Amino acid sequence: MRHLIIIGSGPAGYTAAIYAARANLEPLVIASSVEFGGELMKTTEVENFPGFPEGIMGPELMTRMQEQAERFGAEIVYDDVVSLELEGPVKRVTLGDGSVHEAHAVIYATGSAYRKLGIPDEERLSGYGVSWCATCDGAFFRQKKVAVIGGGDSALEEATFLTRFADVVYLIHRRDSFRASAAMQERAFADPKIQVIWNNEVAHIYGDEKVTGIGIVNTVDGTETTLDVQGMFVAIGADPRTHLVHGQLDLAPEGTIAVEGRSSKTSLPGVFAAGDVVDPTYKQAATAAGSGVVAALDAEHYLADIADAEKAELVATPR
Repeated sequence: MRHLIIIGSGPAGYTAAIYAARANLEPLVIASSVEFGGELMKTTEVENFPGFPEGIMGPELMTRMQEQAERFGAEIVYDDVVSLELEGPVKRVTLGDGSVHEAHAVIYATGSAYRKLGIPDEERLSGYGVSWCATCDGAFFRQKKVAVIGGGDSALEEATFLTRFADVVYLIHRRDSFRASAAMQERAFADPKIQVIWNNEVAHIYGDEKVTGIGIVNTVDGTETTLDVQGMFVAIGADPRTHLVHGQLDLAPEGTIAVEGRSSKTSLPGVFAAGDVVDPTYKQAATAAGSGVVAALDAEHYLADIADAEKAELVATPR
């Protein structure tokens, strides 16, 4: 029986692991078999994480967090959670290899998953020109034309990164203004390789074996245009990974896990949540890390209360 299991290995999960390990809780971190390290593993330079004035590459930042957690005694397991039993004083976590781990408390920090357009051929051509990660796939599009779909920070960051490889980057947004930060917009507008296409959305993806073009529809007048591109990068946001706790934990209207006030306490005692899975608004590495701190401290206090209650029961029990 463990004190604490942490599900997720992004900034929230690893920060929670650092704090929990320093509190001698010996946490077990379930880091996933494929997506360990979270979304920052697919990011290039991170310029806004405190403590790195010159910036740091996303994978390096996550590696450092992992090493720091392990230094204090956290155990990392690279497997996927297939089911959870969260009610009652003992929490059970079943992994893909069939093993079952039990703990008094669980921190759920699974982050979010890329949102898809939901149009024909998007899935079929995934990996054949359709991508959700410029860092992963950008090098395949040297001297080619690509399109980036979206209007937030992630879309503009993807577009800017892709200019290292592609000759032309079409930045397609369904509105007439971006949601991205002023700094990201300034960088994108200043890049001669980026061509912004306002008030359009993707309706078709063309290509038999690989992407050869996309059909975009004007949201104002309905006219359709075909763009000859060899790659399409979707950057329209992400959805919280809550599928494992549906029917067990209460969710907020936005689809994130509901927590009490500024705490990480969910609707079940001993279950805490942190990071993008509770944050429908900010979704930043720094806020996720802070959320991980909150979850670790909440879990530590919960476990201390359990220990105190058990000691009191022993004293009160007649011998």
